[in-house]
Amino acid sequence: MGRSFHSGPMFKTLIFDLGNVLVPFDFRRGYKTLEAFCDCPAEEIPRRVSATTLAADFESGRIPPEEFHRRIAELIGLRMDYPRFCEVWNSVFLPDPLVPEETVRSLRQRYRMLLLSNTNVLHFAMLRENYPILEHFDGYILSHEVGALKPEPRIYREAVARAGCLPRECFFTDDVPAYVEGAKREGIDAVRFTGYENLKAELAARGILT
Repeated sequence: MGRSFHSGPMFKTLIFDLGNVLVPFDFRRGYKTLEAFCDCPAEEIPRRVSATTLAADFESGRIPPEEFHRRIAELIGLRMDYPRFCEVWNSVFLPDPLVPEETVRSLRQRYRMLLLSNTNVLHFAMLRENYPILEHFDGYILSHEVGALKPEPRIYREAVARAGCLPRECFFTDDVPAYVEGAKREGIDAVRFTGYENLKAELAARGILT
């Protein structure tokens, strides 16, 4: 890094991405299960989905989960009822958080903690129920509630509004470079998450973690 942030702005709010920052996920787990119930191999499923606006429509809240299931079924010839589909759709998350819960709990004692995520109603409901680390956040800025996806400016501006401070008084980390750059364009100090050790170093450089 080679620079110190101690003489810069005092940080008031820390904003974390969710998937592959706090909680790891692997969509291949879900695709492999779906493969046995549809007309295409596992590796073909994401290609078919990405050729449509289906994922973006779902994650921006434009369609309800039941319609998402129906349209997925049509797209890949899926023979699976809605309750079972929800189970498979939520099976992509791995059990152990990438950031220790104690770290988030400790940071919350000194900073406002917000979660900023491109997600959907099915995933987030399951995650809130099963991952206690999410209890240590003061608020959630979720694409399906805001109606905008990273890196759209509106979702970052909503995060800053919820932070209740200046953009430069916010720190944000995300594993996707384009989403980090989107935050920087809004004046937020943002870094790419590449692992917990790197995050600790970035927080220490800013005087957030000692």
